Amino acid sequence: MKNIRNFCIIAHIDHGKSTLADRLLDMTHTLDDRDKQDQVLDSMDLERERGITIKSHAIRMEYEHEGEKYFLNLIDTPGHVDFSYEVSRSIAACEGALLIVDATQGIQAQTISNLYLAIEHNLEIIPVLNKVDLEAAMIDEVKDQIVDLIGCDHEDILEASGKTGYGVEAILDRIIKKIPHPVGDPDAPLQALIFDSVFNSYRGIVAYFRIMNGTLEKGDFVKFMATRKEYNADEIGILRLGMEPRKKLSAGEVGYIISGIKTSKEVKVGDTITHVERPSDKAIAGFENVKPMVFAGIYPVDADDYEDLRASIEKLQLNDASLSFEPESSAALGFGFRCGFLGLLHMEIVQERLDREFDMDVITTVPNVSFNVINNKGEVIEVHNPSGMPEQKFIDYIEEPVIVAQIISKSEYVGSIMNLCIDKRGVLKNQVYLSSDRVEVTFEMPLSEIVFDFYDKLKSISKGYASFDYYQKGYQTAKLIKLDILLNGETVDALSTLTHIDNAYNFGRRMCEKLKELIPRQQFDVAIQAAIGSKIIARETVKALRKDVTAKCYGGDITRKRKLLEKQKKGKKRMRQVGNVEVPQSAFLAVLKLD
Repeated sequence: MKNIRNFCIIAHIDHGKSTLADRLLDMTHTLDDRDKQDQVLDSMDLERERGITIKSHAIRMEYEHEGEKYFLNLIDTPGHVDFSYEVSRSIAACEGALLIVDATQGIQAQTISNLYLAIEHNLEIIPVLNKVDLEAAMIDEVKDQIVDLIGCDHEDILEASGKTGYGVEAILDRIIKKIPHPVGDPDAPLQALIFDSVFNSYRGIVAYFRIMNGTLEKGDFVKFMATRKEYNADEIGILRLGMEPRKKLSAGEVGYIISGIKTSKEVKVGDTITHVERPSDKAIAGFENVKPMVFAGIYPVDADDYEDLRASIEKLQLNDASLSFEPESSAALGFGFRCGFLGLLHMEIVQERLDREFDMDVITTVPNVSFNVINNKGEVIEVHNPSGMPEQKFIDYIEEPVIVAQIISKSEYVGSIMNLCIDKRGVLKNQVYLSSDRVEVTFEMPLSEIVFDFYDKLKSISKGYASFDYYQKGYQTAKLIKLDILLNGETVDALSTLTHIDNAYNFGRRMCEKLKELIPRQQFDVAIQAAIGSKIIARETVKALRKDVTAKCYGGDITRKRKLLEKQKKGKKRMRQVGNVEVPQSAFLAVLKLD
C-alpha cells in the first residue's frame, strides 16, 4: 500500500487540466503511441469541442522513482458548478489534489469552491501554475493569489505547461513525496466508495470504486448499501486506458466492478459496497441522492417520435444518472417528458447529446425550478411545472429555492455586477478583495432568477472576466404568480411561467412583443395576450395578411367599397374561428433570451 498514490485534479473550466493529464500519461508511458490523442481522458466529442470535462474519469499510471515502482491513480473531475456533487465524491476517494491555476487568468470561483471541498476532506494540496509558456502569463501576480488563498510559500508552487510538457516531472516527484499513501485495513470488513459509473451495452453498468478497508475478490457476493441490492462480482479489475481484470483488489486501490446491473438507478454515486456475509457496520459518510435543480419539458417535434424519445432518454440516463424524467402532456405540444437537470449546462448537454447520439429533434420549454406551494389546508405541494400550480385562491404562500452565489471578477466591473444581482432580487452578503484588482462578491439570490440568462449577462458585463459559482441554501417565502400567454384567447401552456409579482407586467409585455415578431402572419388577426389569472396585462396583435378587394372599385360611391370590406371582414372572422396558430420553435427559445 505504501507505493500507491490516489490524487485528483481541481481546476476551473478551461484551465488546462485535461491537457496536463495527457502529459502525465505521456511521462509515465501509460499510453502507446497509437492511442495518443489530445484530451485522452475526455471520451465524448462534446467534451473535446467545448473543452470541458463532463464525466469524471480514472486511470492508473505506473512510475519509477528512485528505483522504486509507484502506482498513481488519477481521478479526473469535472470543473463546472453543475457537477459539484460528483466532484465531492471523487475528492473523497483521494488523499491529495493538484490545484491547477491558469497563469493567464488567475484564480476563479469554481477553483475556490472545489478547493474548499478538498480541504474539508483533509487532502494534501499541490499548487500548480499552468500555461507559464504563454506571453500573457502573469506568473508573479497569480502566485501571490495562490499564496493568499492556501497559505503556502512561493517555492511550493510548481510551474508547468500542459502544452509543452515543461515541469511535468517535478509534478510527479512532488506527488510521490507530498501526497500520503492510503491508509486502510485489508483484513477489516469491505468498504468501497463508488465515485462514478458508466454504461456498457454488453456488460451492463460498470461501477468505479476506491476501497477504503477490506479486500474484494472476483466472484464475491457483495451488497450496495444505499440501494440494498445484492450482486455477484462477475469481474473486478484496475483502470488503465481500458479495463484490466484482476483476481483481487485490496484497501487503497482504485478499480471497477461489473455485476450485470441493467438499470442505472441501482448504482448511485457515493454509495458503499460491502460483503453480504461479513458486512461493514456503517456506510462511508457523505452519500446523498442527487437532487435536480432545474426542470424543463422536452417534447418531440414530431408526435410520432414519442416512443423513440423515451428510449433515447432512458439510454442517456444509463450514462448520466443525475438526469431524471417523467412523462407529461401539454395542450400545445402533445406528449413529452418533464426532465430534471443539475443546472443549465447540464440541460444544454442533455439536449446536445439527444441530438447527436440519438438524432432526436426536440422542443424544450422554458426551464424553471421546483417550488413548494403551501395550500390553505397547510399541505406542501412540490411544483416543477407552472401548469401544475393550484389556483391562486387555494394557495396560502409559495416558497422558492435560494442560492448563495460567489462571483469573482476584476474590481472595475463590481458596480455593474452588483446592479445585475440586485435586479435579480439578490441581497449582498459579503465583498472581499482577493488582491488589488480582484474582488469576490457573495450574494444570496433566488435560483429562479439565474435560470434564464444570468450567466450570459454576467459574462457580457464583465467582458468574460467574471467567474460564477453557487450552492443551494434552502427555501424562502416569495410573492410568485403564474403568468399565462394566450393566443386568440387560448392558453399556450408551454409558454406559461412562474414569475415574481414585481417582474410580471414587464415580463408579460416583453414576451408579447417578442412573440409578435416571431409568429408568422395568418389570414386573420392573431391576438397575443399575457394574463395573470383572468386579468389581461399586455396585448399585441399580429395583423392579418389582406388582399386589396377594393382594387376593382375605382371611383364611384364609398358604400360599394364598404360593402366589399364588410364581406371580407366576415370571411376573416369565420377563418379565425376555424384557424389555429402554429407556434414556431424559435418562439419557445426566444423566451430564454428576452433581452
